[in-house]
Amino acid sequence: MHEIGLAEAVLEAVEKRAGGRRVARAKVRAGALLRVVEPSMDQAFRLVAEGTVAEGAAVELVVTPAQVTCRSCGHRDGTYDPLAVCPSCGGGDVDLSGGDELVLESIEIAEARDVPGNSRRDRGDPAGSA
Repeated sequence: MHEIGLAEAVLEAVEKRAGGRRVARAKVRAGALLRVVEPSMDQAFRLVAEGTVAEGAAVELVVTPAQVTCRSCGHRDGTYDPLAVCPSCGGGDVDLSGGDELVLESIEIAEARDVPGNSRRDRGDPAGSA
């Protein structure tokens, strides 16, 4: 399961961006050629995030296509298939580019009331009072 290595890289970026604040969600863009499967990525992230500011955070995965360029007819198109053929002429003499990126697009910081041990009563928040 190569998602563990990818999840570790995502976690490192999340921790840097979070600056010690608790994270509720992370949005990740992954190229199709990485062959990332969302349930496996989610499971891997949950495993590597245990005990960190991202523990329990949800991961939203957006898969982006690679570009296929046919050497025979010149047609260009997006593809999610690492063994792509030209969608125009059916030729197999193609170049694939892109589709191998892994980018942390955004994180959502958990609200203070979502963080265990913080009732927000010390801030005069009516939602924190019981």
